[in-house]
Amino acid sequence: MSRKIGVVRFLGTNCDADVYRAVDSTNGLEAHWLWYEDHFNINDYDGLVLPGGFSYGDYLRSGALAAKTTVMDDVEAFAKQGGPVLGICNGFQVLTERGLLPGALVKNKELSFIDRWVTLKSESKNSLWSLNEKECRIPIAHGDGCFYVTNSELETLRSKDQVWLTYKDNPNGSVGDIAGVLNEDKNVAALMPHPERAMSTWMGSQHGKEFFEKLLVNKDI
Repeated sequence: MSRKIGVVRFLGTNCDADVYRAVDSTNGLEAHWLWYEDHFNINDYDGLVLPGGFSYGDYLRSGALAAKTTVMDDVEAFAKQGGPVLGICNGFQVLTERGLLPGALVKNKELSFIDRWVTLKSESKNSLWSLNEKECRIPIAHGDGCFYVTNSELETLRSKDQVWLTYKDNPNGSVGDIAGVLNEDKNVAALMPHPERAMSTWMGSQHGKEFFEKLLVNKDI
């Protein structure tokens, strides 16, 4: 039986259809839309994905307005219950603004939008999101992708195995080269790169597939 995965749609989200197809093309997963104005029954879903895009046009701060929408009440309840949640790009920003992940995403160091391929290094050793491959190649596309925490917060993330992914060649000035992080319980994960854009060889890489396949793994590993 396929696992039911909710794909959240906010006003301005523009990578939602790509993420929906990525989820639906993963054996064992079945994608379903979740609208930002609506509540949903958290017991009806096996996982959630918050796609990239520009929710609310990235006004105020990227992800800040989307973080206060109705659907996020249930996303938070689902996460606190231990359900797996994946945030991608703007989804990462939304999860940090909601307080479900540590840190903040701010303007890229060069203050310009970056759109290119990057190499990521897998750092987390003991979570359902830990990758099989030590390195993977996935594209980025963001203007507010610089991950920020204080030095003491960075040491805490490292000590608690919450640094999920780092850039091999830091493109945006992120503290600690961080490209993705986990919450303390390791069920909520997010990254700035776009795995849905690396699902097959014709796209340039198949490394994105494993990120969605992790939604098939039980939380307790």
